Amino acid sequence: MLKIKFSKYNFECGIDEAGRGSLAGPVTAAAVILKPNFNHKAINDSKKLLHKDRERLSKIIIENSISYSIQNIFPKKIDDVNILNASIIAMHKCIKNLKIRPEFLIIDGNRFKNFGNIPHETIIKGDEKYLSIASASILAKYSRDIFMKKLSKEFPNYFWSKNKGYPTKQHKEAIKKHGITVHHRKSFKLFDEQLIIDF
Repeated sequence: MLKIKFSKYNFECGIDEAGRGSLAGPVTAAAVILKPNFNHKAINDSKKLLHKDRERLSKIIIENSISYSIQNIFPKKIDDVNILNASIIAMHKCIKNLKIRPEFLIIDGNRFKNFGNIPHETIIKGDEKYLSIASASILAKYSRDIFMKKLSKEFPNYFWSKNKGYPTKQHKEAIKKHGITVHHRKSFKLFDEQLIIDF
């Protein structure tokens, strides 16, 4: 079972992101403040769960949250500010859009920038340790996967319904064959070999 709290504060908020290593699509962050004493043995790091489990658990998490927010940052902004800053911007947008102001933030990973005067702690592999971070990881990944599946209907050549924009062999071959789309991150290495590309 994951730990319910890190701090002594009542309104502790877990934050995580999905899509950081993708070649296409947004980076998606989620923030969630869970109801006191809520626990669920199936909640875990989203990467360890099946899609159908993330779908089921997303509904349970939303029903058992005091407040939650899911926000996207899209490729143009990612290219402008880099993926780390874009991830943090997405997280900050989540915090701003919560219905209540959290008293403490716990963030998966080891990089974050202060949000106002709210104290925070970064936790490496936090999505494997704390319930609220794992819950945020599920909301972020499930939401982003649904977005990429919808986007795949407009751009079927890239198989985003399967690879979600990540650098699979099939995705890279599709980029070589069909070129890039507006949804690709131009600042990322989109080809295995270094090529000069006229964007």
